[in-house]
Amino acid sequence: MTETSTPHAEQPLSEETEPVATVGEVDDEDGVDEEDGEIEDGAEAAAPASGSGDGELFRQSEIAADYVEGLLDILDYDGDIDELVSNGRPMVEVVGGRLNALVGQRGATLEALQELARLAVFRQTGAPSRLLLDVGGYRATRRKELTAVAKNAVEKVREYGEPVRLDAMSAFERKCVHDVVNAMDGVESESEGVEPSRRIVVRPAD
Repeated sequence: MTETSTPHAEQPLSEETEPVATVGEVDDEDGVDEEDGEIEDGAEAAAPASGSGDGELFRQSEIAADYVEGLLDILDYDGDIDELVSNGRPMVEVVGGRLNALVGQRGATLEALQELARLAVFRQTGAPSRLLLDVGGYRATRRKELTAVAKNAVEKVREYGEPVRLDAMSAFERKCVHDVVNAMDGVESESEGVEPSRRIVVRPAD
């Protein structure tokens, strides 16, 4: 559908202009496909997988944790690795100092490491994994930043009545924004474009 916009909504909303805090496989379609079901704000805290009752998911966490541990050894990085199952998906958390290099700019390195860990799981199990990898609590921090970005976009849409396009984001980032927008009245969001330039458009609800 052809869209028109006022001067206020022509430019993508850049996160760099937002007053946010400084310090988140199967196709990652936003808000549609199952894979985008990242852990949401307010969700139940991750618990040790041994109590989850799901041995297969715990096994995936173990495989991924072993793979990540091997990478840390090669890179000579120190970090504590936790194997979890949260919200029905395997999860590996790495905590420690001097780990920023494993996150990269806007989480790009973290996303790549997550895909490698998923591949390691696939090679041993023969099935795709929805494993979630986090390093140094990056995803929780990033989620807070993206909440501010999403709310600012909603305010602009409500004020000017025109769509607002955000910067290109990863599937995890898009899911965070969709969650915020979908919880608000009078607005809706959808993704457009292809990776790595896939972005969210926030517009008035039909």
